[in-house]
Amino acid sequence: MKNQVKRSLIKKLTSIAGVVVCMVLAPILIMNLTIVIKSYINPDKVPDFFGIKPFVVVTGSMEPVIDGGDLVFTKTVDPAKLKANDIISFKSGNSVITHRIAELTKKNGAPVFITQGDANNTKDEDLVAYPQIEGVYLFKISRLGNLAMFMQTPAGMLIFVGIPLCAFIIYDIIRRRLAAQKERLKDSKAKAEIERLKAELAESFQN
Repeated sequence: MKNQVKRSLIKKLTSIAGVVVCMVLAPILIMNLTIVIKSYINPDKVPDFFGIKPFVVVTGSMEPVIDGGDLVFTKTVDPAKLKANDIISFKSGNSVITHRIAELTKKNGAPVFITQGDANNTKDEDLVAYPQIEGVYLFKISRLGNLAMFMQTPAGMLIFVGIPLCAFIIYDIIRRRLAAQKERLKDSKAKAEIERLKAELAESFQN
């Protein structure tokens, strides 16, 4: 009896763990697929997921707030609502830089931002105009940048998301089939027992 309870508990815990893993991996897979597809459809635009854009930081210009190798997340924002001290991600040539707004000013009558990295002694030379803004900083995941870049490749998505997700689906199918087989076996035994009792009852009446 104790062994049956123990096996039942292990099955329940395994099932719960599988559901949790699936709930975690499925959104990651969806987000990665969305970003990859958008990057192919609009190669000139930074892909986003419902306005959220991940960027890999490759330098230490924002230390100690943001370190090189961190994965930062920004949210699309109306540039007119930005203010001094906000951390923003903006296009600079073919790169995206994440720095802090040091000042708000104007150039030829148009509003622009003067930015600076927290670890830099001087402000950035180039002014940042509204069209360059990619988003305002939300949060970071330390040292996850390189892994995130790899996960966006076909091989990375297969290894970190596709295989675990498929493994869980296969496990769930097998688990359900075994449970159904067990139920059928119970039903078969129950029917056999009923037939046995009927036969005994009929024999007792004959006697």
